[in-house]
Amino acid sequence: MLGFLRAGGVAAALTMLATFAAPAMAEDSQIPVAAVKAEVAAAPEAQLPQVTAPLAAPAAQAPAPAPQAATAPKPRPLRDLVISFVDYGNQDAEQDCLAKAVYFEARGESLEGQLAVAEVILNRAASGVYPSTICGVVTQPAQFSFIRGGKFPALDKKNPLWHRSQAIAEIARKRLATQIAPNVLWYHANYVAPSWGRRLTRFAQIGTHIFYS
Repeated sequence: MLGFLRAGGVAAALTMLATFAAPAMAEDSQIPVAAVKAEVAAAPEAQLPQVTAPLAAPAAQAPAPAPQAATAPKPRPLRDLVISFVDYGNQDAEQDCLAKAVYFEARGESLEGQLAVAEVILNRAASGVYPSTICGVVTQPAQFSFIRGGKFPALDKKNPLWHRSQAIAEIARKRLATQIAPNVLWYHANYVAPSWGRRLTRFAQIGTHIFYS
């Protein structure tokens, strides 16, 4: 150390001390830190650089719940559908024919039995074998015993059973409920035994009617 001082190290030492005493410098811009702070403090807020905080490490995600199987809406009971019937008086001619067929063929049957009769008529209209309209199916000669000369008998439209027949006709036509398969085209009462029944496949008996495909 003494040798260093003797070799002119005093001047070098003074230079080092001056360096340490100089204002601190910003690492990148070589601008004194104090000056940088003063400039930032004096700048309008809109001109300040936007500083984005570092993103936090994502939290561990819980496993996604297993997808639940879709639950089909439970069909409404037929009785509830009949009770909710509100379109009395607004039927078109086709639905009127269907309601009259239900009334004259099955008004004494259960709601399920009435619906099955209505569905047979609709199945026939869609089959390509029978007339393509509901009224055509119902008034076809030698098909429904209540038809006389292609016409319906008179009915009492104030009868609650007529209102129920109208409800069944709408439920059947809108397919809001079903009792039989689309290929069921025939039925007869259980107190008769027509020969054609032996050539067909029995589908079900609902009330006093036996249905065939």
